[in-house]
Amino acid sequence: MRVPAEVGERPVRGARCAGGETIKAAVFDLDGTLANTLPAISKLLVKVASEQGCSVTARQAAAAIGKPPGPAFGRLLGRPEDDGRVQAAIGRYRELFSYEVLCQGPQLLFPGVTAGLSALRAHGVELAVATSKTTRSAEALLDVMGIRDLVGPVIGQDMVRRGKPHPEMVLRAAGRLGVAPWESAYVGDTVGDMRMAVTARMAPVAVTYGIGTFGELAAVAGTRMCSSFKDVVSVIAAARPRQAAAAGPRRR
Repeated sequence: MRVPAEVGERPVRGARCAGGETIKAAVFDLDGTLANTLPAISKLLVKVASEQGCSVTARQAAAAIGKPPGPAFGRLLGRPEDDGRVQAAIGRYRELFSYEVLCQGPQLLFPGVTAGLSALRAHGVELAVATSKTTRSAEALLDVMGIRDLVGPVIGQDMVRRGKPHPEMVLRAAGRLGVAPWESAYVGDTVGDMRMAVTARMAPVAVTYGIGTFGELAAVAGTRMCSSFKDVVSVIAAARPRQAAAAGPRRR
């Protein structure tokens, strides 16, 4: 079923080619896919949970990464999302994020991300980010890493009614890009990311250097497995429309 563009979004272009799949747009997860924030975020989650009187292991903290703040701290603290301690933990986490995570700047980028995003743009592929972070936090992270200008729309948790793994945010990203979901790929590092892509009728592309294990990610039908960002570029570029490849970089 065709997903209508939202008010103010560009009209969806093109349709599925009868001769095979094409990818005109790539929507990216952020933590664990573009940004190697997992160690720093895990450490911060442990610290904030400790301030709330809960002892959390690094492994437990890592399992909470990628979830919205409410469910993440609710799980870590063993309390409902609207509990006062959970809300205090969320506020404290956001307060410390700049000092504990953003301060690392471009060092947070996984190898090959800047060059890879530039290469995809040169192939005529539209780019966006859809993440469980708030839009403000995602924009700040992209800025400090120096890649904000390489991607278009940024869709955060606060811009949708239903977060991951519901496909609302990736469908919104595709609508903002003006590309049909079935001509788009979603690149992420968790099983939830891949299931969200499948539900949205996007091509699921998994990176194995993030949270999800190879076996978990590969178990989602149709998932293309990538061990590096260079692999991501190869998978997406290989499925691009020929005319887009010949067109060269788009002006923005």
